[in-house]
Amino acid sequence: MEEIYKELVAIVGERYVSNQPEEKFIYSRDPGTMEPSEPDFAVMPASTEEVRELMLLANRKKIPVVPMGGGLVLSGLSRPLKGGIVVDMKRMNHVLEVNEKSRYAIVEAGTSQGMLQAYLKKHHPSLKHSVPDAPPIATVGGNVLIHGSGHLSHAAGFHSEMLNGIEAVLPTGEIVRVGSCSTSPYWFSRAPLPDLAGLFLGWAGTTGIATKLAIKLFPNRALNDVAIFVVEDAELAPDIIHRITGVGLAEDVTAWMAPKPDWAEGFIHVNINYSADSKDELAWKKNLLRSPLKKYMDAKTGGFMMLPPPMKKPFLEAPASQLTRFADVRKGGGFEYVGAIMPVELFPKAHQAGLDIAARCGTTYSTGARILGMGHCMMFFYAYPFNRADAADVKRAQTALEETNRAALDMGGIPWKAEAPAQKHIIKRMDKHTFELMNRIRGILDPNGIMNPGNWEAD
Repeated sequence: MEEIYKELVAIVGERYVSNQPEEKFIYSRDPGTMEPSEPDFAVMPASTEEVRELMLLANRKKIPVVPMGGGLVLSGLSRPLKGGIVVDMKRMNHVLEVNEKSRYAIVEAGTSQGMLQAYLKKHHPSLKHSVPDAPPIATVGGNVLIHGSGHLSHAAGFHSEMLNGIEAVLPTGEIVRVGSCSTSPYWFSRAPLPDLAGLFLGWAGTTGIATKLAIKLFPNRALNDVAIFVVEDAELAPDIIHRITGVGLAEDVTAWMAPKPDWAEGFIHVNINYSADSKDELAWKKNLLRSPLKKYMDAKTGGFMMLPPPMKKPFLEAPASQLTRFADVRKGGGFEYVGAIMPVELFPKAHQAGLDIAARCGTTYSTGARILGMGHCMMFFYAYPFNRADAADVKRAQTALEETNRAALDMGGIPWKAEAPAQKHIIKRMDKHTFELMNRIRGILDPNGIMNPGNWEAD
C-alpha cells in the first residue's frame, strides 16, 4: 500500500492524495441509506492526463477505481464497494468554452452546477443550462452521466439527451472523444456519427471516467412565470399532463403531492413554468397554456391556484431551495429518494403506491414527478428524509426505498440511478441477452474489472 501511495503522489501531488481515516470516512458514504464502504485512497486529479496516469496505474495493479463528482447521487453509486481508489473530480472544474451561436458549453467533468450557472450569468446572460433540483455543488458531468433531469427537461428531455459530446479515459488508459469533437474542433452534436456516448451514460462509472463534456444551452429569457393547476383526483393527472405538454410552450412541468403545508394535503399540484422576452409574449403563453384545461375548470374538477408574486418566488427558483430544506426535515443529515422513470399514464398507480408504502412504513409521504421531453415519460419520485442518528428511522427509510423500487418495477417503471441492490432487481427483469451484451461491452472496455466493481453485477 505504501508503494501505491507513493505512485499516486507522483501523479497528482501529495496534497491531493489521502489514505487518512477521516477522509476515507467521508468518501465511504453519501447522504443516502446505503451502508458505508471505505476506499484505500482518495485522489483529486487536475487534468485528463493525470486521470490517464491513474487509470494506467490502477489497471496495472488491478486496483478498483470509483469516479466521483459532487458525491450527492444519494443511492451510494460512488461508494467503493471493493475498496481501491476514489477519484474525486472536483479539481477539474473549469468552463472551457461557450459557443453562443450554436448554444453549447464545454466543461470539465467536475464543474459544478452552481459554477456553470454563475459563469453564464456573468459572461453569457442570454444563455442558461438545465439545472437539476440539487445543491449547487452537484456536478454537471455527474448529472448527465446518470441520466439526470432539470428545469428544461420538459422541453429538451433528460440531461443525457442534452449532451453534445464527451471526452473519457478508458480503464486501459486510452483517451477517447465521442461526438462531433472526435472529428471536428467543434462540439456541436453527437450526430451524424455512430453514437458511442451510450458507452458512458447510465453505467454508474463502470466503463471509464468522463473528463470533459459539451452540453446544450438555451435562451435565458427576461421574464419567467409559473402557474399551478390543482386537482384532487389522481386519475385525472395523466390527461391534464397530456393536455399541458401538448401545447409545447412550457419549459418545465412538475407535479407534487405532500401533506405539508396543510393547504396542500390531498391535492395533486401541477406546476407549469414558462418564460418570455416580453409581457405580451408572456400573456400569450399564459393563455395558451390555460386553454386546454378549460374542460376541468368548467366541470369544477380542477383549477389554477391564485398565486400572488411572493408565493411564486420559490416555484421560480432553479434549483428549488425548498426541496433542500425538505431533505433535512427529519434532521440528522439523511435523505434518499427513488426516482422511477415510467410512462405518464402510470401516474395514478405511482401516486397510490407512494401513499400505501408511506402508511405501511410509518413515514411521511412526499411524492411528485418531473415530465420529460414533452410528456414522453416522467421521473416519478418518492422522497424519504431520515435522521441518520436514529437507527430505527434509517431502517424505516431503507424498507420504504426497497418497497418503492419493487413497486416501480412491478408497475412497469425502472428505478433511476438505482442502488446496487436495486440494480440486481432490474437485472432479474432485464432481457438476458441485453445483460449479456452489457457484460461483453464491460469486458472489452475494462478487461481487469477495475471500474466501480459491485455495480451492475448479478448475484
